Amino acid sequence: MKVRKSSSPEDVKKRKKAVLFCLSEDKKQIVVEPGKQILVGDIGDTVDDPYACFVKLLPLGDCRYGLYDATYETRESKKEDLVFIFWAPEGAPLRSKMIYATSKDAIKKKFTGIKHEWQVNGLDEVQDRATLAEKLGGSVVVTLEGKAL
Repeated sequence: MKVRKSSSPEDVKKRKKAVLFCLSEDKKQIVVEPGKQILVGDIGDTVDDPYACFVKLLPLGDCRYGLYDATYETRESKKEDLVFIFWAPEGAPLRSKMIYATSKDAIKKKFTGIKHEWQVNGLDEVQDRATLAEKLGGSVVVTLEGKAL
């Protein structure tokens, strides 16, 4: 997911824009959830709005970890930051919330370059892109994923 200065255009297209992680069936490992990722190459092709698409990947009935490579503009410059998201919806089972909460630090340590952490407890918090913009830089953020706020 991290930006590399020497990446070829083909390598950039294969880079992940967003990815979801879940617990394995035996609840002992954190794994990439199959089919729950967005590639940079998908944007403009099969994905019009990467943030809205990411929100749709989140399950309503269980917790997840997510990494989202946010592209945004402030009044001064364009930026790209990696956001770690802990999705713990109110409808998730209590046991699941407890396991995900206690495993959160372990998965975060595995990733380098995380600039922001965001715990989200419901769709109402995550659907409005202004909430993410607030996490990224508050009122100085003017666009997120090319869409004005």
